[in-house]
Amino acid sequence: MTETEALETHLQELRRGTVVLACLRLLTTPGYGYGLLEELGARGFDTDANTLYPLLRRLEKQGHLVSEWNTDEARPRKFYRTSAAGARLATTLTADFARVAASIDALPKEH
Repeated sequence: MTETEALETHLQELRRGTVVLACLRLLTTPGYGYGLLEELGARGFDTDANTLYPLLRRLEKQGHLVSEWNTDEARPRKFYRTSAAGARLATTLTADFARVAASIDALPKEH
């Protein structure tokens, strides 16, 4: 494995949990998969459809998201939104993320 590949692997691991949190927070306003994918990218959470759609299904199965189909337009879309349980999870994850970020910031800096 090259140094670049190793770095990318570490960055993916670091970002994985942040995408869950970003989805829970962004979906307080209902959204559909592709639109969410674009919004995540625009906000610096690079992910792809092969990661996002299984994540949305998993969060829904766990009760953190709810969904409904919108058939008003030519192409039906499944809209997701954060449930009450998802909002509680987002609050907990946000607080823990802030704690971890502060702990990392307090570590010695690189030379």
